[in-house]
Amino acid sequence: MSLSLQPQHCVPCTGKLAPLQRSESLQFVAEVSGWVLDEENKSIWREFAFKDFQAALAFINRVGELAESEGHHPDIHCWWNKVKLVLTTHAIGGLSNNDFVMASKINKL
Repeated sequence: MSLSLQPQHCVPCTGKLAPLQRSESLQFVAEVSGWVLDEENKSIWREFAFKDFQAALAFINRVGELAESEGHHPDIHCWWNKVKLVLTTHAIGGLSNNDFVMASKINKL
């Protein structure tokens, strides 16, 4: 099944949607190279490595611009030349389509 995540956009979450089931998350995560589904099916994460701290910060700024334009924001962890991004939909306490759309768009940065 092709999910065509890249052309989609995040939609505001009202908190009334149910989180994705694990079977749905597994299908989506297969579409976003490098992202890992956590054991509890509540988030996905990916680590990125860069040549130095400055390059890591530049990447974080690009992610921030994307997050603002999509209205969906990852948790960002940074140490020297590495950045770990964690995506979840806080309003529903789990994963939504938005998380995978953002992962797909981040992969294109």
